[in-house]
Amino acid sequence: MWRVVANILLGAKVPGGRTCCPLPAPHGRALLPGTPRHRWQGAARRLHSARPLSMSLGIQKVEAVDAGHLLRVEWEDGSESRYPCVWLRDNCQCPRCFLRSAKARRLVFKDLDVNIVAKEVALAGGKKISITWPDEHASEYEAEWLKKRCFSEEARAEMREDLFLPECQYWGSDLQLPKIAFEEVLYNDESAYKWLCTLKKVGIVLLTGAAARQGELIKLGHRIGFLRLTFYGPTWQVQDKADANNVAYTTGKLCFHTDYPVLQHPPGVQFLHCIKQTTTGGESEVVDGFHVSNQLKKQNPQAYQILSSTAVDYTDVGVDYCDFAVQCKQRIIDVDSRGQAVRINYNNATRDTVFDVPAEKVRPFYAALKEFDDLLNSSEYKFTYKLKPGDIVTFDNWRVLHGRQSYESGSEVTRHLEGAYADWDVAMSRLRLLRKRLLKRD
Repeated sequence: MWRVVANILLGAKVPGGRTCCPLPAPHGRALLPGTPRHRWQGAARRLHSARPLSMSLGIQKVEAVDAGHLLRVEWEDGSESRYPCVWLRDNCQCPRCFLRSAKARRLVFKDLDVNIVAKEVALAGGKKISITWPDEHASEYEAEWLKKRCFSEEARAEMREDLFLPECQYWGSDLQLPKIAFEEVLYNDESAYKWLCTLKKVGIVLLTGAAARQGELIKLGHRIGFLRLTFYGPTWQVQDKADANNVAYTTGKLCFHTDYPVLQHPPGVQFLHCIKQTTTGGESEVVDGFHVSNQLKKQNPQAYQILSSTAVDYTDVGVDYCDFAVQCKQRIIDVDSRGQAVRINYNNATRDTVFDVPAEKVRPFYAALKEFDDLLNSSEYKFTYKLKPGDIVTFDNWRVLHGRQSYESGSEVTRHLEGAYADWDVAMSRLRLLRKRLLKRD
């Protein structure tokens, strides 16, 4: 079964897709350019060739160095690892210091001596190290546990790769939309794992064959854990409504946007389930925001800098699941310390009339946003498709901007989608658990 997991990670490119080089971001955030593709493939290939735990390297020698502040471990293959004693004491695995049932540290940080040294060090059978500390507290560390947490640059790189996140793929109008059967995702672990991996890699997956009725998204929420509750409810109905409290609840065209940038922590994943569809109009449109952001950075670095540094005011006021008055400041392109996009926060409908910048910066901001918006709407980057009843489109709300073409109201078949959100933390949690379960089946 581990071959299944590895093959999913090494899966074929999306036809027409462009490969970008990913790095994992904290808390399940979207993948970023910056690391060679082969490193991610290497992580998957190691699943093919990984040795069983019983065949793990043993310890040849252990000694305290640096006046007792470091522990040097020599492994059977001749490699070497060094562990700071303060870290070893902080991570003592005894019941007094570690609650195994919760996998959580019990040691209180104020009781930790940051200058601690090992009083005595002993090796037991090449598989375990025991340390006695100055206060006579005893700690034991398994070789396998230590090896996994080696501080060498190579070992830390492998640990990052072992997050097993798949390579990120950019796409444009040539996207071939990945499709998986809804029932398979619900009841087959391999299909659910493939869905979440593809969702992280491509940013969008179409689930097919769901019943054309409300409530199917609740099942999908239960499959990953739970859905995200917002002011529009645990799920919400996208239909033409009188006195609409959201522009989505009209028949007009919806420009490219991400949902809920008015929240400090916008939902990471969005689900839209087609229950009814109009004969004409109502086509869905999506665009890879990271791909477009990188293009903007290449052709106009100043515009990219403006959109990634200017705080834009968003507001949303109304009544739905409950009454609400939400306000937030977000950068259109949220970047990490390396200047790489990690989240797009763009919703023209809820962008506030208040704009907290000096007057002389207003026109340059509008010019930069106009260039970004023009790229989003370029025929080179946007992909258009039409949902059928029973289709559920799932996509990365931090990366993929979505829109809709207008349609006529009063038709015999009224367009009806049910929507829901989930957080990437929840989706990534299920991804890790599915991977663990699949590997155990081997």
